[in-house]
Amino acid sequence: MAVATEVSVEQKLKALYKLQIIDSKIDKLRSVRGELPMEVSDLEDDIAGLETRIENVKTEIKSLEESISINKTKITDSKANIKKFEKQLDNVKNNREFEALNKEIEIAGLEVQAAEKRIKNAQFDIEQKNLNMEGIQAELTGRKVDLKNKKSELDTIVEETEKEEAELNKQRSSALKFIEDRLLHSYNKIRGSVKNGIGVAQIVRDSCGGCFAKIPPQRQLDIKQRKKILVCEHCGRVLVDSVLAEEVAI
Repeated sequence: MAVATEVSVEQKLKALYKLQIIDSKIDKLRSVRGELPMEVSDLEDDIAGLETRIENVKTEIKSLEESISINKTKITDSKANIKKFEKQLDNVKNNREFEALNKEIEIAGLEVQAAEKRIKNAQFDIEQKNLNMEGIQAELTGRKVDLKNKKSELDTIVEETEKEEAELNKQRSSALKFIEDRLLHSYNKIRGSVKNGIGVAQIVRDSCGGCFAKIPPQRQLDIKQRKKILVCEHCGRVLVDSVLAEEVAI
């Protein structure tokens, strides 16, 4: 961001402190939303995950139903073969043919039993998966209700604060015109590294308003002269005197 060369240190300090006031107000507005945006995002992820699980279970059930259908066809075919072989027994010519047909009947009978067992197991699995899907569906319904409520709550808060935040962002853009990129980068870096979000602090009772460390008298005098941008030797915050802070207050 280009800053005119004629901008004085005092103007920069005032713009920077004004930016701090605006950012603190925006922080406060956003804190009203609290964890709601994250909670909404988490619920949306949960719902997507539950819906995927339901689709996976449905796919598994469909595969089991196809398996049942295939095994039913095998049973029908095997029983038809048994009838065919039993009919052929009436026309056998020797013991060898008789034994061979009985063997085929036995094999077909075993195939029927195996297919019936597979069907029974598949039906049991389907019952269990349906029960599981009912549980997932109940959980999904609950999550959707929670999401609806959280979104409604968040929308209400956003609606109440977005106009004020838009105005503050407008003021913020105006303040940025007087702040050079290097100074803005330092300010943002400090704000991002501290819990209270204060990158510019005024001197309060001879102390830094950010970390409360004592400021030596000579340094306080230098800060009041507004000829240099000076920072707290303890926390690195840009310091301004209380008179400047009162002049900038918005």
